[in-house]
Amino acid sequence: MDPVMRIVLAIVGGFAGATLGSAGSRFFDTLIGAFAGFAIADLSHIRACLRTLDEDLDRLKALARGTQSAAVQPSFEDLRQPEPAWSPASDPPIASDSPAARRAPDSPRPPAAAYAPASAPTAHRPAQPRAQQPPNFIIDGIRRFFGGGNLLVRSGVIVLFFGIAFLLRYVAQHTRVPIEYRLSGVALGGVALLVLGWRLRTSRPGFALSIQGGAVGILYLTVFAAFHLYALIPPVAAFALLTSIAALSALLAVKQNSQALALLGVTGGFLAPVLASTGHGDHVFLFGYYAVLNFGILLVAWYKSWRGLNLAGFAFTFGIGTVWGALTYRAADFATTEPFLILFFLFYVGIAVLFTWRQPPRLRGYVDGTLVFGTPLAAFGLQASMLHDRPFALAYSALAMSALYLGIATLLKRRRGDTQRLLIEAFLALGVVFLTVAAPLALGSRWNAGAWALEGGALVWIGCRQDRLLSRLFGALLLAAAGFLLADQFGFVGAFPTLPWNAYGAVLLVSGASIGSAGSLFAFAQARRHSTTILANLLFCWGVLWWSLGGLAELSHFVPAEDLVAAALTFLSVTAYGASLLHRRLPLPAAVAVALALFPIMLMFALGVASTQSHPFEHGGWIAWPVAFVCLYVVLYRLEDTVGSRAAGALHVVSAWLLIALSSWETQWMVNFLVRGSSSWPTVAWAIIPAAALAALALGLRRTAWPLARHREPYVIVAVGLAFALAIWSLVTEFSMTGDVAPLPYLPLLNPVDVVQLFVLLVLWRCWRVIRALPSAIAAGVDPRVPAFALAALGFLWANASALRTLHQWIHVPWSLSGMLESTITQTTLSIFWASLALAAMLFATRKFHRAVWFAGAALLATVIAKLFFVDLSSVGSIERIVSFVGVGVLMLVIGYYSPLPPRSSQRS
Repeated sequence: MDPVMRIVLAIVGGFAGATLGSAGSRFFDTLIGAFAGFAIADLSHIRACLRTLDEDLDRLKALARGTQSAAVQPSFEDLRQPEPAWSPASDPPIASDSPAARRAPDSPRPPAAAYAPASAPTAHRPAQPRAQQPPNFIIDGIRRFFGGGNLLVRSGVIVLFFGIAFLLRYVAQHTRVPIEYRLSGVALGGVALLVLGWRLRTSRPGFALSIQGGAVGILYLTVFAAFHLYALIPPVAAFALLTSIAALSALLAVKQNSQALALLGVTGGFLAPVLASTGHGDHVFLFGYYAVLNFGILLVAWYKSWRGLNLAGFAFTFGIGTVWGALTYRAADFATTEPFLILFFLFYVGIAVLFTWRQPPRLRGYVDGTLVFGTPLAAFGLQASMLHDRPFALAYSALAMSALYLGIATLLKRRRGDTQRLLIEAFLALGVVFLTVAAPLALGSRWNAGAWALEGGALVWIGCRQDRLLSRLFGALLLAAAGFLLADQFGFVGAFPTLPWNAYGAVLLVSGASIGSAGSLFAFAQARRHSTTILANLLFCWGVLWWSLGGLAELSHFVPAEDLVAAALTFLSVTAYGASLLHRRLPLPAAVAVALALFPIMLMFALGVASTQSHPFEHGGWIAWPVAFVCLYVVLYRLEDTVGSRAAGALHVVSAWLLIALSSWETQWMVNFLVRGSSSWPTVAWAIIPAAALAALALGLRRTAWPLARHREPYVIVAVGLAFALAIWSLVTEFSMTGDVAPLPYLPLLNPVDVVQLFVLLVLWRCWRVIRALPSAIAAGVDPRVPAFALAALGFLWANASALRTLHQWIHVPWSLSGMLESTITQTTLSIFWASLALAAMLFATRKFHRAVWFAGAALLATVIAKLFFVDLSSVGSIERIVSFVGVGVLMLVIGYYSPLPPRSSQRS
């Protein structure tokens, strides 16, 4: 029956309840009437479906036995074509297993040839496609309702049942006949109908079954009225009679293999107290009466797998119970209501198991999802509404349901094995779900998170062992929920998380379960030759996240506030090192990412320290930074084959620069702390570590296997970067440092400034020679004259700066551009000094046959001559200018004697 007919019958039932009910309980009567109408429509739909399946099974059996008269077998579309209309005087045959017994005399079935094609050629002819007609739900529903089966009998029984219910109420209000006689008459009428139906069971099976169902409903109604409305029989006798009627209806239904009879009897039994209710009944008797009915359904389920009967009992029991609870339940009724709720829950759990057991061999293992999942949801929902103010008691209820489902699943696994695999998995899932629900009801959020983490890890492990995708996904979802549940436990003091004392255990559980689950998922993926699994990587990162947050929060309980930064850096460095160790047994990309995240973390800590501390070794940094760099280089060594040469080389470059920068900063602070004098000392100290590192690179690029020789090109980049940094430092310090090296006296070339400058120039020269000799792409792409010119320029500037610093320190020439230009002794010194440099360059070029050097010296000499005649000639009367002319002239004579002409390039050795 389509949804329209369900709605129509529900409206009719509600209208009947509102019209015929009493004024005090009109809402209740309307609701019950609508529910009854909907249930009748649903039962009709179930019956039609069963009839269709039964007919299709008959056809398939006939085809399998070769009883078709046609030469070819019909197609599946032919089998699904509807049969010719049955006689309206008969009910659809559903009572026997054999097709012959199922066909009543007054409802002959069409012969087998009616289902065959019109012609029977020797070759198979494909079915012709039929035009698709747009569905008309209203017309089809009306046609099926009025043309499908014995409408008169079915409708008559329903009308008779309602009529007798209303007759009992009317007679009680308007007649003076003793109630005993009235009820006895109704009961005798029901017995007569029952006997009549039994006698007609062979000749008119459909008619007989309908009559028997109505008779059973009348008997239910009579006994209920005799006890509950008029108190004519004691409770023991009422229960005995109701039990007998339930057993009788179950026996008749099983004996005649008639689900329709069972449905009619059960429907009448459940509706009897509703129809005869006055609105002031006792709920204990109502639920006790329903317990008897459900026991009868359980007995039928022991022999037959009638899903419609099971669903009808489930819907009536929990539907009427829910309506009663919403309207009249009070907290004082808990003690008398809870036992019935438990009993009904156990009834339908057992019925769900029996339904699966009683399936035919080919359907063995098929489960009724409505009962399997609807029963616990309905029962726990009602339980939660009764215990909404007692969460701990509700937690015990969820735990008991979890234990029940897990216990049943274990027993089924031992007894039935794989034949009940689907039911076992469903019960296992329900057990896990209720165990999950019990945790937040009984525990605090932190231990609830720990319980969920353990449960989620176990589910992931079981899902991997048994190849259950749903278990793996649900376990991962529980792990995620456990982490989010822990989030409200964290607080922040500044940039650091905080955690209560007793919450760290739950954090460890979430972290360990997540990382362990990632390992299980990865092993599962490897066993099935999957390249990787996204879920495993996500869970690994999730576990590391909570491990890191929990560890950082726990540090605040043991480490002073000023040392938290160093402690956090040490903790995260060890975490990255641990991730690299885990990568050996768990080669996930996430483990590599966590390990390599150490460098960004160190960079952020370095930036933070630069803005808050005076040097990196302050407040425990003397432990944290060495540990961090050792862990970083161990991680790079372990993972360089995994990340690739380019990525590893880039990490080596930036790591080396960070190490040198922090070391230079610490050296500068240490020198400034030890030598409390002028500002020259810390400025000079900035260049010591980079120059020493550049010298070490020049020596180790050929000799050290790892990391220098293994990553030669990256460390050439490191060297080039250091060279540029030193060149910039040299340029800046040449014109900014006055040579004040207090407390030491200033000595030309032997003061710290000149010594470090000269050391830097020598290191730059040596490093260039080493790099030029290496098979390096960087060196091959650079014109060798460019670095030589840059070094010569730096050397020339250093020599001039050294001379000017000497004049400033010894003769007190002002350290400014104007002071230097106005000082005649400075100009004389520069003229003689430049001429001396030109002499040295030209003599060196003549000996080594370097034409370029000779021309450079000659250019410098020409500059000196131009300076003498265009600048110094205006003040030639001073002794300083005379000395400059005489000195430059003598030097030019020496040059003219030893190197008058440039050497020829062909003579260069």
